Amino acid sequence: MAFPVDPILKKYDVFPLVFSAGKEVTITIRSLGSDPDFISGEEYNLEIVGFDGGNCFDFPLTASNYRTKLTCTEENGFVFSHTFETEQEYNLMFSGADGKVIKNFCVYAVDGELKERYPFIGDLHLHTYLSDGDELPEVVCANYRRHGYDFLAITDHRRYYPSLRAIKAYEDCPTELTMVPGEEVHLPLVNGHRNDIHIINFGGEYSINAMVESVQTEEVGKAPETRAFFPEKAPDVMTLQEFEDKMQALADEADLPDNIERIPYAMCKWIFDEIKKANGLGIFAHPNWKRMGGYHSPEIFSDYMFAQKPFDAFEVLGGERYYEQNGFQTIRYYEEVAKGHKVPIVGSTDSHSSYSENKGAYICSTIVFAHENERTDLIQSIKDYYSVAVDTISTEFRLVGEMRLAKYSCFLLKYYFPLHDEICYEEGRLMKQYVTGTEDEKAEAKAMLKIINGRADKLRKKYICL
Repeated sequence: MAFPVDPILKKYDVFPLVFSAGKEVTITIRSLGSDPDFISGEEYNLEIVGFDGGNCFDFPLTASNYRTKLTCTEENGFVFSHTFETEQEYNLMFSGADGKVIKNFCVYAVDGELKERYPFIGDLHLHTYLSDGDELPEVVCANYRRHGYDFLAITDHRRYYPSLRAIKAYEDCPTELTMVPGEEVHLPLVNGHRNDIHIINFGGEYSINAMVESVQTEEVGKAPETRAFFPEKAPDVMTLQEFEDKMQALADEADLPDNIERIPYAMCKWIFDEIKKANGLGIFAHPNWKRMGGYHSPEIFSDYMFAQKPFDAFEVLGGERYYEQNGFQTIRYYEEVAKGHKVPIVGSTDSHSSYSENKGAYICSTIVFAHENERTDLIQSIKDYYSVAVDTISTEFRLVGEMRLAKYSCFLLKYYFPLHDEICYEEGRLMKQYVTGTEDEKAEAKAMLKIINGRADKLRKKYICL
C-alpha cells in the first residue's frame, strides 16, 4: 500500500518489533549491510524510553526510562533481553561514550487481549468488471495481494457470484490472501419505492441479492452453487411479487418516526437481519457520498440508523477523495461514540479498478486485530471493535478508531507493514500470472506459489512475538 518506509528498515533488521508486556523478551538488532554505525566489540549505552510517560527530565513521576551498557556483536548490532512492563511504544536509544545519540530503534509492547491477536489489513468493499469495475475478480484479488492486502471481499453491485468466482479461481493454488464471499446489496422496487442505501454483505454465507429474482439470478440462474458459499444453506428465491408483498408488510408494521421513509428503512433492516442470519458482516456504506440529489443517506435517516444500529459496522472511510465523505463520516463516528453509540468501523476503497493509475484504487483499508486471517474470525473481531480504518488518500496515512488501537496501528504502519508488503508483492504477481498466463506460465506460477507459501506467516511471527 506504499506506506512510507522508515529509513531504519533499510539499514537494520530489528526483531521482534512487537511483543507481550510484562514478559522478558530477547531483541536482536542486525546490520543489513550498510555503512555500520556501531563497531563490533565496542561498548555502547542503551536507554529504553517509553513514549507514553514523557521526558524523564520534565516528567520524572511518569517517565519510563531504563539504562544499561551493551557490547556490539559481530553483525554490527546488539542482542539483549528486557522486560517491557506496560503497553506502549518504546524508543531504544544507543549512544557512545560521549553521550551523543547514534541511532534510535522503536519497538512496541502489547498487553491484555492484544497479546492473542495479530494485525491483518484488508478491503471489505470493491468492484470488478462483472458489475461496474474494470478487471476480472481473480485479477483484482491478485493486484490487491501485490499491494499488501491480507484479506478482501469482491462486493459487486447486485451480484454475489463474482466473489465465488474469485475464490474458486485459487482453490487449487496456494495463497495466503484470504478471499471471502461478498456483494453490494441492491433490491428491486417496492410499489414504486426503492431503497438506495448501499449495504455491503461481507463474508455472508449466502447472497441477499439472490433471495429475490434479480440481476444475479438472470445472469447465472438459481443454482445454489451460484448463490451461497455453502450451497446447502442457500435460501429459496422469492418472486418479485412475493418480495414486494413481504417488504410492504414490513414497512406497514414498522414503528417508525414520521420523518423516516418507511420502505427504505424496512428494507435496510431486513437486509441487515438477513446478513446476520448468513453469518456475515452488514456494513452501512458511505452515507456522506455526495450525489446530484444530495447526500447518499439523508442526515435524519443516518441519525436514525445510528440510534437503532441495525447494521454491524460503519464504513467510516472509503470511496471518494473529497473531504465531505470521509471527513464528515469521521466526525459522525466520534460524535456517535460521544453519545454512547459505539459502533465497529471499517475503511474500504470501494474501488472500480485495481491498478494504481486509478487514484482511488488504494485510498483506504481496514486493520483487523484477529486471532487468525480467517473469515469468521475477521468478522467477529470487527464486531468486537478490534478494527481501525486507514486513510491513505494523501502520502501520509490517517487513522480512525479507538486511541489504543490507533497508536498500535500507527507503529505497525511505519515499522511492520512495509516489511510485510514486500513479501506480498511477489505472491500477488504470481497470482496474476496463475490466472492470466499461458499453461506453462500457470504451472510455473503455481509451483513458485507452493514454494513461497507461508512466508507471510513466518514474517508475522518473526516480528510480532506474542
